[in-house]
Amino acid sequence: VQLQASGGGLVQSGGSLRLSCAASGSIFRINTMGWYRQAPGKQRELVAALTSGGSTNYTDSVKGRFTISRDNAKMTVHLQMNSLKPEDTAVYYCNADLTYYSGSYLRRESDSWGQGTQVTVSS
Repeated sequence: VQLQASGGGLVQSGGSLRLSCAASGSIFRINTMGWYRQAPGKQRELVAALTSGGSTNYTDSVKGRFTISRDNAKMTVHLQMNSLKPEDTAVYYCNADLTYYSGSYLRRESDSWGQGTQVTVSS
């Protein structure tokens, strides 16, 4: 199972970026997918998460600016980031709680991570 993140970059304050994370492998079901971020000298924090049932969870600082969505057929989650601020600068990581095939068994990986993608917002 792999999570491949894309879409980071450099943008001016007030601009927008869209992050995507595609899951691949012998996946039976994706339970929850989300995005975390880690700024220099800070702990990694949850930015947004989306369950298979459609429930969302956003950290307070991004509410109203970021939107998480998923394409179940493509096993992809997107994070649309609008009105970006310099304090949004961080490495963003995709995370998934998923169930996958392992031989004839189903196994759960509750904490699968993709590689980080850098988001830099200039003032």
